[in-house]
Amino acid sequence: MTALWVALGGGVGAAARYALDRAVSARWRGRFPLGTFLVNVSGSLALGLFTGLLVDGSLPLSLLGVGALGGYTTFSTASYDTVRLARERHFGTALVYGLGTMFVTVAAAALGLWLAGLWPAGGWSTVG
Repeated sequence: MTALWVALGGGVGAAARYALDRAVSARWRGRFPLGTFLVNVSGSLALGLFTGLLVDGSLPLSLLGVGALGGYTTFSTASYDTVRLARERHFGTALVYGLGTMFVTVAAAALGLWLAGLWPAGGWSTVG
C-alpha cells in the first residue's frame, strides 16, 4: 500500500513541478534556471516543515515526503542545469547556481524544521 501512496504523491508532485517551472519560465528570460531553483527551495522548505509537523503519523509521510515532494523537487535537473551552464561557458552562473542550490535548499529544509518547532504538534524534540 505504501508504494501506491508514493506513486500517487509522486505523480501529483511532478505535475506541480512542471506547472510551476513553466509558469516561472514564461516570465523569466534570464540564464539562471529560476524555475528549477524555486521548485527545489520550496520543496525543501515544505519537506522540513511537514516532517516536523507530521511526526505523529497523522498523514502518511510516504505520500507527502517521498511521493509528492520527491516528485516535486528535482536534483537531477538542477545538476543538469549546472553542467549545461558550464558547457555554455557561463562559469560564474554555474557556480552560483550549483552551490546556491545546495546551500539554499539545505537552509530551507532547516527553516522548515524550525518553523515546525513553533507548532504545538511538532518540534525539534520530536525530530531526529
